[in-house]
Amino acid sequence: MDQNAALEIRHVGKSFDIGREQSLQAVSDVSFKAEKNSICVLLGPSGCGKSTILRMIAGLETPSAGDIVIGGRNFDGPGRDRGMVFQAYTSFDWLTVRCNVEFGMKINGVSRKHRRERAAHFIDLVGLGKFADAYPSQLSGGMRQRVAIARTLANDPEVLLMDEPFGALDAETRWLMQELMVEVADKTNTTMVIVTHDLEEAIFLADKIIFLSSHPGRLKEEIVPAFKQGQRIGEKEQAVKMAGYSELEAHLMRLMREEGRGLE
Repeated sequence: MDQNAALEIRHVGKSFDIGREQSLQAVSDVSFKAEKNSICVLLGPSGCGKSTILRMIAGLETPSAGDIVIGGRNFDGPGRDRGMVFQAYTSFDWLTVRCNVEFGMKINGVSRKHRRERAAHFIDLVGLGKFADAYPSQLSGGMRQRVAIARTLANDPEVLLMDEPFGALDAETRWLMQELMVEVADKTNTTMVIVTHDLEEAIFLADKIIFLSSHPGRLKEEIVPAFKQGQRIGEKEQAVKMAGYSELEAHLMRLMREEGRGLE
C-alpha cells in the first residue's frame, strides 16, 4: 500500500449478467490511486463506467476482478470510512437542516452534545449557518445539496464519493458549489472522488483526472493539471484565465471526441 494513497484501485473489472448466459463488461482492468486529501475526478464519455467504479468504491457493487483498498484495508460492502453524495437530493423532508446533518451520527451512537457540535461545524462550513432550523422544502437545490455534503462530512469519512453532484443545478449555482468543494477540501482531511461529464468542472476541481475510455471503461489517461502547479485555485474565473487551462480543456475535448467515435 502506498502510504500517500487514501484509495487504490488495482486492476478492477466489472461485468453484469444480462441473461441467457451472457454478460456485459462495463469496466476492464482499471488501476489508479487517489492520494490523501486530494480531489480525484473520474471523467469520460457516457457509458464508460465512471459511476460503476464509484459504486464499487462505495461498496454498492462488487468488483468482478481486482481489488479496491482504502487506508490499506480491503472491504466488503458499504462502510463508515466512505460517504456518498448523489445527484438527487437525499435530505429527509421532515427533518430540519440540523437534524438531517445529525442523522447519521445519531444512528452511529454519537452523543447528543458531540453531534450538535459537529453538525454546527459542518453546517457553517457549507455556508448554511442561518438555515440550521429550516426544512429542505424551504431551501434551493444548491442549498439542499449543501445539506447532503454537510451530513456526509459530519460522519468523518476517509473518502467522500460524489456522483454528478451538481448536475441538476443551474450554471451559477453549479460553479459556486464547485468553489465550495475546493474550500471544503482545503479545510478538511477528506479525500474526494468525483464523477462528472463536465470538462470545466473536472479541470477546476481536480488534483488528478482519471480519463476513462468508451465502453468497456479502461484507463485511457491519468492527468495532473500542470497549470495549477500543485495548488488548488479558489475562484473559477481565475482558473480559466491561467496559462495552460485552455490547452488542457482542448486536450480533454480531443479525448472525448476520440472515445465518442468509438460509440458510433
